[in-house]
Amino acid sequence: MILSGLDPSGGAGVQADIQSVTSLGCHPLPVLTCLTVQDTRNVYVAEPIDADLIRRQLECLAGDTPIHAIKTGALGNADVVDVLVEFVRKRPHIPLIVDPVIKAAGGGDLADSDLINAMLTRLFPLAEMITPNGVELELLTGEPDPQKAAAKLQLAGCGDVLATGGHGTGETIINVLYRRDAEPQRWHIERIGGEYHGTGCTLASSIAAGRACGLSQRAAIAQAQNYVHRAILQALKVGEGQPVPDRGILWEH
Repeated sequence: MILSGLDPSGGAGVQADIQSVTSLGCHPLPVLTCLTVQDTRNVYVAEPIDADLIRRQLECLAGDTPIHAIKTGALGNADVVDVLVEFVRKRPHIPLIVDPVIKAAGGGDLADSDLINAMLTRLFPLAEMITPNGVELELLTGEPDPQKAAAKLQLAGCGDVLATGGHGTGETIINVLYRRDAEPQRWHIERIGGEYHGTGCTLASSIAAGRACGLSQRAAIAQAQNYVHRAILQALKVGEGQPVPDRGILWEH
């Protein structure tokens, strides 16, 4: 199940999620949380979907279809978070992967202070994993050091934190999984160069797809990183802004 916003450029949001989980062998159940005015350069407007309509969609789907994982992206507003929290609390066995979308790469806002607080206090404690990039980690905690930021989130009740390094510099991207009960685990991935539209969405939804297929957390992360890397290698020049990862790549399961 995917709860995410609509990006009309097709580079990020729910379309990125749908393409990713489909490529990795899953069937997506997409529930829109917000509509945006957006292109490959930035987000200019974001309008949330009515929270009660989302509640009815979730209940309808859950009464008909088995759900093996839940992935969230942009959530619109705090009311949508409350609906999701109510839904997830009744289903604690389903892995919840949260991509805490706050700002677009171009700087446009996708979350106000009420939404950020709702994610911090009510949603993150229910998640198996959150997948913030460095910018999001600092916005969530006020702490520029990723390890200290992850520790601060976990002290407040958050589960595992996959701190992604795609917005950094250097020859390799370093993604670090901070866990409560074990040493951090690091993955080093070749940096292709430049910024790509929708990589965070693609990574989080790919992890959720792996968990839905029964992979362990570590195996799901490794598969997702490989998938994102290959999609970036074949990125598409859709508009005047960031290239879009080609999530239609053939994937060997």
